[in-house]
Amino acid sequence: MQKMHTRSDLPERPLITPTSGQAEKVIAYLGPLSSYTHQAAAESFDQTRFILEPQISIRDVFAAVQSSSASFGVVPYENSSNGHVSYTLDLLIDRDEDFPDIQVCGEAYLDVKHCLLGHILETTRLENSDAKDSFSSGNATPTTNVPNPRKPRSRPLTSLQRISRIYSHPQAFGQCEAFLSTYLKCVERKEVSSTSKAAALVAQDLSGTEAAISSRFATDVHPLDIMAEDIQDQEDNSTRFLMIQKGTVNSENQAMLPKKLQIIDRSEINRKALVAFSVNHDASGALANALMVFKKHELNLTGINMRPSRIRPWHYIFLVEFEGKKELEDPDLLHLALKELDTITEGNKWLGCWIDRLEK
Repeated sequence: MQKMHTRSDLPERPLITPTSGQAEKVIAYLGPLSSYTHQAAAESFDQTRFILEPQISIRDVFAAVQSSSASFGVVPYENSSNGHVSYTLDLLIDRDEDFPDIQVCGEAYLDVKHCLLGHILETTRLENSDAKDSFSSGNATPTTNVPNPRKPRSRPLTSLQRISRIYSHPQAFGQCEAFLSTYLKCVERKEVSSTSKAAALVAQDLSGTEAAISSRFATDVHPLDIMAEDIQDQEDNSTRFLMIQKGTVNSENQAMLPKKLQIIDRSEINRKALVAFSVNHDASGALANALMVFKKHELNLTGINMRPSRIRPWHYIFLVEFEGKKELEDPDLLHLALKELDTITEGNKWLGCWIDRLEK
């Protein structure tokens, strides 16, 4: 893992095109069009100033920013129901040093409201008065493995009897388990790379036998009907996205960001930062000693994750997220903490600093 550097390291085209005469700054995001990441990017960056470019994979987003073909990137980081996105964590760790200059420079939160999308054929359209009697009661059948099944938050808007296959991302399936086990229990599930990809596939099926778990936003892009909405298990289901850039936080690249994401000269704003490190697993209390550095310097830990180092079996790299105001504003104070961390860990890497946008 890379050692900490010097103190200076610290802190598909859109429908709207940039205003004439302005340089076209590209924002790479995990596509395809209408993905939740696309929504997060569109809500964070003014499309009159930036071009939003979908990428096939999270790795492609990192590559676009590292190669400077994109000014910033937007990637999913964690979901409030399903936890962190392992692939994003691995790319931030960057074991093979493919993306040595990537740092986190911002975040965005997006409420995830899943819908069941498909084609409602004329033969299956039901009047609202008749629909209530045609659907399940909303009570899943108890089984030995699940004696007390959860009741879904919503009911179908139309008959689902013709549906034989559902497409979606694995996390979306996990977030809608109560609805699926109640209304579509024996239906085949096909995992795809994203919820937007699922919508694109189902849009091509005119038989009315396939459905997708995706967003309402996807119906603006594809000719699909909403068969059920708000089918996620948790009402407060949300996803956090990270903005990444090439290089460290400085006045030049901060000036390109929307004002709400700029961190320089805004001491009143709470900040977050991310560091990755590894410790000697054979040394008693090694991890505890590393974490005590943050406490000593009054840096509040807000999250910790671990990923296999792939150096040897059962050896891990830890990603620690922490927050502060004065401590993260003053590079001297932060440098002291990181310098001390350097003496305790086997290696560590600064991964960026940004404004805390979580509404508390």
